[in-house]
Amino acid sequence: MSMKTLLKPSIYWLFAFVPVTIIMEFGHASAPLIFFSAALSIIPIARLIGDSTEQLATYTGDAVGGLLNATFGNLPELIIVIIALKAGLHQMVLGSLAGAILANLLMAMGVSFLVGGSKFHNQDYNVTSIRVYSSMMLIAVISLAIPSGFHILTTDAVPSENENLLNILVAVVLLAGYVLYLFFMIKTHPDFFKSEGGGGHGGDHEKRWSVTRALITLLVASVMAAFMSEMLVGAAEETGKVLGMSSVFIGVIFLAVIGGAAESISAVSMAAKNKMDLSIGIALGSSIQIALFIAPLVVILSIFIGPEQLNLTFPRGLIVALFLSVILAALVAGDGRSNWYKGVQLIMIYVIMGMMLYFIPTA
Repeated sequence: MSMKTLLKPSIYWLFAFVPVTIIMEFGHASAPLIFFSAALSIIPIARLIGDSTEQLATYTGDAVGGLLNATFGNLPELIIVIIALKAGLHQMVLGSLAGAILANLLMAMGVSFLVGGSKFHNQDYNVTSIRVYSSMMLIAVISLAIPSGFHILTTDAVPSENENLLNILVAVVLLAGYVLYLFFMIKTHPDFFKSEGGGGHGGDHEKRWSVTRALITLLVASVMAAFMSEMLVGAAEETGKVLGMSSVFIGVIFLAVIGGAAESISAVSMAAKNKMDLSIGIALGSSIQIALFIAPLVVILSIFIGPEQLNLTFPRGLIVALFLSVILAALVAGDGRSNWYKGVQLIMIYVIMGMMLYFIPTA
C-alpha cells in the first residue's frame, strides 16, 4: 500500500481505532466505548480481507474465492463462540450461530442487492449455484432443528444421555456433509459455480497481487479480526445491559453481525463491482459453512471445552426465523437476477425478525 493511498481519505483510516480500542481495553474504559470502538476497527480489517480474497479469486475462480472469503470471514465468529463456550454461555453461542446465518442470508445479501442494484439496473448470476446453495441451507436448517425438536418432545430440563449422543451423531453427519459439499464444489462439479460473467474480475485496471502477498495479507487481516472480535465480545454483554438489551438479543444481532462483518462487507463490495456470483458465494457460502461446519464443530469441541456439552437446542423463535429466512432467500434470489428492491425486501424481513427476537422473552 503506497503512501499516496494511505494519505487519501478512505475506509482504511478506521485502522486508527485498533490502537484506540487496545488502549481503552487495558485502561478499563466503559464497555460501550470499547464495544463501538472495536466494531469500527473491524470495518477496515474486513475490507482488507475482501481485497485480498478478491485478488485470490483472480487465480482460483469465484466459487473457491467465495469459499476462501467465507472461511476467513468466519474466523472471528468461531473465536467468539469458542470464548463463550469456554465460559459456559451456551445460549449466547446458539444465538450467535443462528444470528450469523440470519445476517448472511438476509442482511448481507440484502445490502449487496441494494448497493449493486443502485449502480446497475439488473445484475445476473448463476442460477444453478443458487439452487445448490438454497438446497444445502434448507437441509442444514432441518438438521439443526432436529435436536431442538427432540429436546422439546422429551421435555427434560437436563439433557439425557440419548439427547447428548443424538447431538454428537448429528454433528458428525453435518461435518461429513460439509466435506462432501466441498468435494462437489471444487472437484466434481465446479461448472455449477461458474460466474455468469456480468462483472468479470475487474482487474484490468488494477495491479494484480501475487498469490503470496494475497495469502499473507489475508492471514494477517484474519488474525487482527479475531483479536479485535475478542475485545468486542468482552464488552458485548455489559453494553447490552447499558442499552437495555437482553444477552440473547446481543448474541443474535450484535455479536453475529460484527463477528461476520468481514464477509458481509466483502459481499457488498463485490456486488458494487458487479461481481454477483462472488458476492452471493460469500453470503450464502458463509451461511452454509456456519450451519454445516462451525455449529457441529462447536458441539464436538464442547466435549473438551467448557463445563458441559453444548447441544443444538435452539429456541423456537430462532428455528422459525431460520426456516423462514432460508425459504425467503431462495425465493428472492432463485431467478438469477437481482435489483435494488430485492435487497430492500430482504433487509425488511431481517429488521422485522430482529424486532421479533427483541421482544421474545429470554426464558
